[in-house]
Amino acid sequence: MKAILVGFMGSGKTTVGQLLAQRLGTTQRDLDAVIVDRAGKSIQQIFDDEGEASFRQMEHDTLADVLENTSGILSTGGGTPIQPANFDLLKASPVPVILLNVKPETIMDRLADDTDRPLVKELGLDGLVDLKGERDARYHGVSDVEIQTDELTPEEVVDAILASNVL
Repeated sequence: MKAILVGFMGSGKTTVGQLLAQRLGTTQRDLDAVIVDRAGKSIQQIFDDEGEASFRQMEHDTLADVLENTSGILSTGGGTPIQPANFDLLKASPVPVILLNVKPETIMDRLADDTDRPLVKELGLDGLVDLKGERDARYHGVSDVEIQTDELTPEEVVDAILASNVL
């Protein structure tokens, strides 16, 4: 594994992960997509059918497996580092963890038309500010470097990661 991307939803983890993988000539894995593939159903279906505790266990097991058995770039889910067991895995990993940080206003702009993220509309700006505030310490706690993505294109975020010399 070359790098792990963490950050709040809408920070660009998947898009930047794909571009970074292309630039480095490697593969990119999206943790949520791996969970969906393994479970054979969407994350929302997992939550609905089996509950959050079951999803979080799947997330932890998948994270541990991917960290051990996969190369390339890993884009995590927005909540991945929040769980103590996942936080510990990420913190202990020798792979650089890169925080893609973003302001709540930017999240609202980026995800305004995204129908796959009902939480954004449900929470609104004030709720996003609160949720992000709750998570920020965990994101910073596992990260080796932080890139503020608000004013950058995905390509510029990749440039900033490469310029950070963390890889």
